[in-house]
Amino acid sequence: MPEMAETAELRTALLRLRRTSGLPVVFGGLLQDGRTLRIAELNGAVTPALRGLAISAGSGLGGKCLALSRPCAVNDYRASRHITHEYDVPVSAEGLRAVIAVPVVVRRKVRGVLYGALRDSLPIGERVFDAAVAAARDVEQALAVRDEVQRLLVPPAPGPSWEEVRQAYGELRELAPRVVDPELQKRLLAVCGRLSSASGGTSAPLGVSLTPRETDVLAAVATGATNARAAERLGLRPETVKGYLRSAMRKLGARTRTEAVATARRAGALP
Repeated sequence: MPEMAETAELRTALLRLRRTSGLPVVFGGLLQDGRTLRIAELNGAVTPALRGLAISAGSGLGGKCLALSRPCAVNDYRASRHITHEYDVPVSAEGLRAVIAVPVVVRRKVRGVLYGALRDSLPIGERVFDAAVAAARDVEQALAVRDEVQRLLVPPAPGPSWEEVRQAYGELRELAPRVVDPELQKRLLAVCGRLSSASGGTSAPLGVSLTPRETDVLAAVATGATNARAAERLGLRPETVKGYLRSAMRKLGARTRTEAVATARRAGALP
């Protein structure tokens, strides 16, 4: 995933954390090499002391968070006996006392840490804790979606079966509506178009044009998904999926789900 995209996700989450929690200082970073975290984004800081700081697993509050893969907090950073103190100088330079660190975990691997801090020695309240966890979850979801998109956009190995191509197409159609980045969504849909064209059919059966959602539903059905499963994948209600499927069948002149998929494939609307 491009580094700029990762940074943007992190920056957005930190801005939301500061707004929802009322914390005066928030900061964080993502792991660069799978082991070391580097503080890349700060909001509310009055000195550059923390920027670029490299955090190792087990060292300081963030390192403890990395090692344990769970939120950690201290009411007074320098006085705490529950963390190591390699980073006391930059923390003191910024005047931080109470600090919370929350891991960003994607597929059971810690990918980064979000911090929030007060300049007074006070307990971290439940509202602040919940806001920090929610911000980390936002980053986790964004990274997971981008990871999956990048995986699907990688050219397949030579000689994939046509069923593998169809499976990839269905997954791409499911992901596209969830992607907020318009350029990334455009790339996804363009890939979908190339896969459809590769089927060798015409682009529009009998002059009929399917809507994007009708195509999404047909792509899910083509993988063998039930209406309920297709709804879960696409973030729709089962009744809505049924409506889109019925509309697509009517346009295609099909009497069954299987016939609708077959007709769409012959026309090039599905790979």
